[in-house]
Amino acid sequence: MVQSEYVPGVCNIGPEEIARRRNAGWVGLAVTVVAFAILVWTDVNPWWRLLLFLPAALSASGFLQGHFRFCAGFSRAGVFNFGPVGQTHEVTDDESKAQDRRRGNQISLYSAIIGVVVATIATVIG
Repeated sequence: MVQSEYVPGVCNIGPEEIARRRNAGWVGLAVTVVAFAILVWTDVNPWWRLLLFLPAALSASGFLQGHFRFCAGFSRAGVFNFGPVGQTHEVTDDESKAQDRRRGNQISLYSAIIGVVVATIATVIG
């Protein structure tokens, strides 16, 4: 079920924003796979594969934000959106902002961990 209203620390984006995050996840995944293939095919030093951290973390962030129905960037800006893309509303109370920041930080941390794991595996298997 897609949440249709703002819930602090739980849901701060609606269907259009969720779709955007999922699309970012797919783009990041495609870039990760293509970059990995190029790095393997060109036979460069395997340490260069650590750069896969960036697109892998981007992909993870997009998919996690879509899954959790929560934008990490919006949590830092103190806004939410359930309407058309680009139309945001301000979160007014401090407790809600704190809950949002906690969830946003959690998503950022998970994304970074996934990026590190992907880059490490890509480097080691070469």
